Amino acid sequence: MNINLNKLCANTVRTLAMDMVQQADSGHPGMPMGMADVATVLWTRFLKHNPGDPTWPDRDRFVLSAGHGSALLYALLHLTGYDLPLEELKRFRQWGSHTPGHPEVGLTPGVETTTGPLGQGFANGVGMAMAERFLAATFNRPGFPLFDHTTYAIVSDGDLMEGISHEAASLAGHLGLGKLVYLYDDNGISIEGSTDVTFTEDVPARFRAYGWHVQEIDGHAIDQIDAAIRAAQAERERPSLVVCHTHIAYGSPNKQDSADAHGAPLGEDEMRRTKEALGWPAEAAFYVPPEVQAAFRRAVDAGAAAQAAWQALLEQYATAYPEQAALLGTILAGDLPAGWDERLPTFAPGDGPMATRKASGKVLNAIAPALPMLFGGSADLAPSNNTWLNGCDAFQKETPTGRNVHFGVREHAMGAILNGMALHGGLIPFGGTFLVFSDYMRPAVRLAALSHLPVVYVWTHDAVWIGEDGPTHQPVEHLAALRAIPNLTVIRPCDANETAAAWQVALERRDGPTALILTRQSLPVLDREVVAGAEGLASGAYVLRDAPGGTPELILIASGSEVHTALAAQEHLAEQGIQARVVSMPSWELFEAQPRSYIESVLPSQVTARVAVEAGVAQGWARYVGPAGDVVSIDRFGASAPYKVLVEQFGFTVADVVQRARALV
Repeated sequence: MNINLNKLCANTVRTLAMDMVQQADSGHPGMPMGMADVATVLWTRFLKHNPGDPTWPDRDRFVLSAGHGSALLYALLHLTGYDLPLEELKRFRQWGSHTPGHPEVGLTPGVETTTGPLGQGFANGVGMAMAERFLAATFNRPGFPLFDHTTYAIVSDGDLMEGISHEAASLAGHLGLGKLVYLYDDNGISIEGSTDVTFTEDVPARFRAYGWHVQEIDGHAIDQIDAAIRAAQAERERPSLVVCHTHIAYGSPNKQDSADAHGAPLGEDEMRRTKEALGWPAEAAFYVPPEVQAAFRRAVDAGAAAQAAWQALLEQYATAYPEQAALLGTILAGDLPAGWDERLPTFAPGDGPMATRKASGKVLNAIAPALPMLFGGSADLAPSNNTWLNGCDAFQKETPTGRNVHFGVREHAMGAILNGMALHGGLIPFGGTFLVFSDYMRPAVRLAALSHLPVVYVWTHDAVWIGEDGPTHQPVEHLAALRAIPNLTVIRPCDANETAAAWQVALERRDGPTALILTRQSLPVLDREVVAGAEGLASGAYVLRDAPGGTPELILIASGSEVHTALAAQEHLAEQGIQARVVSMPSWELFEAQPRSYIESVLPSQVTARVAVEAGVAQGWARYVGPAGDVVSIDRFGASAPYKVLVEQFGFTVADVVQRARALV
């Protein structure tokens, strides 16, 4: 397109964004107005996508990390022909619309990721680029570039201030992710005014130090934008940052370069003045000139043709490489290969005692050959988390088919990068660290749950029983905090076989993330001929061993390592004539999903004497023990001492549980 048509297209994006925010009386017009030129050039000249099929595997990915500028993305999606009619733009930020305040994946066609919390989209894009590289290295063959796409993002000052972007940028530079192109909206304005009040570092120098390819341009000069994106595309050894010097609320006579335009409508008078300054019909709302519509809608035919060519290539690939093509079809469908679960190991009492983290590592390595899309690692803790896939390389610049990711000590970025991998598709991403450091990951975990992403977290060292490391490393409130996140399934298995069952649940779950909470200390492998089978884990809670007399007068409920304490307490209570049932409850979320009849069968309402035993805060357990029950818990921070000393000091011995139980009956 010529420069004049480009400007007309960019002004259409600007005015649509202004109109959306003004009609909603809510939103952020400044960024869309400032980045309209950059976005228009990218979307009309470079972005490979198909509005008719937003899920085409080889499309370029576009991430609006500065999600507060969602009106920009909605304007682009509407104009290029996605299923987002103008009426939806008019319903911006309203109940039931497909144009929420910040972009949400799965709600709006063409939105690749849920953004808004700054820095998250930046790190998501890194995960997408890692996924593209791995899949390309694994499946591409000479003459068959099935995976050959670029991840683009618009990032803001706020994104670059947030610590997560530092972590993610460092890893991206180390990996040399050449198909990662970020367009930085350097407008010098944040909510509190000029960014000079807090943000005076040399951003280009910082990114060069990370190993990025950096350019600086006038973000309103069409020829400079075009040239910079071409140069970024040509650079395949380093990720690219294009610093776009822009004006927030570009074109507004009174609010350009002002913080007033960041998060509030321009107002009717300023809207009119701005449209006049842009040469726009002052009274026209949601106006799209016919030539602009035609220019943007070229993406429909171009995208369909590109995907058709790719589909033809895939069919030829299937002839030349039938086994690889069959596997790829399974992966792209989001399915698991048939028979993968036959590789799940079964453990016998003689295999123990065994920490559940160690059992998890054995499970991972048993199933990894059958699940080539299993891809992940640890935040520099693989030997402790047992997340290393034996026989597989590390994922590095030189070994792009490696399945072991060294995330480094970057928990927050790891969480968001895992989200990017899941969003890209084709992988089952997993990541590990100590449970106490789930706090560092929490924002990304929350977004995974909100976005229904099938990510697996391997969180080990699950309680104060890690001992001498002390309270800084001993989780107490973390289980309760994680259980508070909607759509996150938390599983704390009690032995090696429950751990295998937990992995099966996690891998078969496709509509949200799963957290595996694993021990550092060794635990006995339960004799499943004496107690119930570990498959009961899939129900969230099950009767592990019923009262010896058949009818319980007391129920002991426990998770993880405390299940063994409950089993021992049951035997002592039986010697004292008290009939107790032991319930293993590894997952509240799975249990709550069961029919009420099943829940009643495990926790019969007539048995009100109940004791829950878990090495963490008591918060939440009242729903299961009821007003007549008790919770053996740790409602304080831990201490540095050998774990067996802590068991005694915190009242978690078998004798302690027996005493608390006797008090109820």
